[in-house]
Amino acid sequence: MATIKDVAKLAGVALSTASYAMSGDSKVSAKTREKVLEAARQLNYQKNGFAMDLKRSRTNTIALILRDLSGPYYSELIRSIQDVALSNSYDLIACSSMGGKGSTAVRYMMEKRVDGAIVLAHNITDEILHAAAGPRFPVVVMDRLIAGEGLINVVVDGEQGGYSATRHLIENGHSSIAYISGPADSYDNALRYQGYLRAMHEAGLSEKAKWKLSGNFIREGGYKATKMMLMQGELPTAVFFANDEMAVGGMKAFEEAKISVPEDISVIGFDDIQLAEYIHPPLTTIRQPMYESGSLAGHLLFQMLNGDAVNDFYKLKIELMERKSVKIQG
Repeated sequence: MATIKDVAKLAGVALSTASYAMSGDSKVSAKTREKVLEAARQLNYQKNGFAMDLKRSRTNTIALILRDLSGPYYSELIRSIQDVALSNSYDLIACSSMGGKGSTAVRYMMEKRVDGAIVLAHNITDEILHAAAGPRFPVVVMDRLIAGEGLINVVVDGEQGGYSATRHLIENGHSSIAYISGPADSYDNALRYQGYLRAMHEAGLSEKAKWKLSGNFIREGGYKATKMMLMQGELPTAVFFANDEMAVGGMKAFEEAKISVPEDISVIGFDDIQLAEYIHPPLTTIRQPMYESGSLAGHLLFQMLNGDAVNDFYKLKIELMERKSVKIQG
């Protein structure tokens, strides 16, 4: 059975353009609409009847779209949004965006199988979000800045978080500080890195290319990036891991190499996952309000569903959590 993606490919247009054309949206020119309709006829494409029915009435369901459903950050986020959904007598569907444009998550938005969505996934493109969101289908985006009708942004002050983490290390006497980053396309990572650079430059310090490695925001990535750093020989006195998951992996690599944290090297993370205070030594980190940000996103979505006016941008503050993984450098 042909899909809207097949129609878009045959017509030589973007997925969003094909969707607009099939729904008769005035944004699409008559010429383009006819090209899309002709492709649909050739493929014998028919709109999803179930989805059409749902457009006429509420489903009492919202979607939370994540790049990956695993990990301690996501579990806290899911719990917070689920609490808000239940308090509004709604169901929550959490789904992965793996597969990009062809994913179930994108179909849920484009075909309006839910009443609204909260999105924390870098591979859901701005084009898809603009095509899906609107007055009747609100979307709260948590991982980037994007303007448009029906779109609300909830972000954490990652730049200040990156600055505070690096500044804490500098204030404790560290001048050689490595940065283990998340994915290159991550808005969150970009902000944390900007904060790191601001603190370094403000202190008259410069980063070293060999001490900037990628861990992809996962524990195994932090472990491998730290192993790579160890193989290069010269070590910094401190490492800023752009999230706690990578810091946990990095501390395991240090332990295997008989390098003690914080006696031999200091470590700071970002997120303040539940595990952070239970590992040895307890991890100094930047706390971002995970539960609170998810709860805010959920409340904003329901306000929009109820027709209430909301702002289009919200920024939450961070907090330094001092524990035992950073040593004063003499």
